[in-house]
Amino acid sequence: MLDMSDGIGFLIGDVSRVMRRRFDERARAIGVTRPQWRALVTLSREEGVQQGALAERLEVEPITLCRMIDRLADAGLVERRRDPGDRRAWNIYLTDRSRPLLAKLRVVADEVFELALDGVDEHERTMLTATLERIRTNLSCPPDTRETAHG
Repeated sequence: MLDMSDGIGFLIGDVSRVMRRRFDERARAIGVTRPQWRALVTLSREEGVQQGALAERLEVEPITLCRMIDRLADAGLVERRRDPGDRRAWNIYLTDRSRPLLAKLRVVADEVFELALDGVDEHERTMLTATLERIRTNLSCPPDTRETAHG
């Protein structure tokens, strides 16, 4: 039996690490790193976001993101445009060239998830998702608002 104080945290971390490794193996075959994939997917959800805000969303240092955006721009996958409201800021946009790559990466992600969930029935998948969402909510809410979040 798992020691609840350590086991669940380590298990979640291990599952995350192994899933990232499997995704990396497959994504590298089509020429993309996981951090680049995360940046592209985030941009697909919020195209035109300022570069600084994108760094925050990806939880990376601005200089790290700047280098990543440089590489993605050199590959023709994103473009920087001046923010019309702030001449010092850049907004990041996907290019048409990135869209087929995003579709391929979605297939890769789906394959990894299906591999991970092999033998897990639909009810168990639903319960797992609900449980992980609850854990995320519990950890995301400031302590003084947790009672409100749980009714």
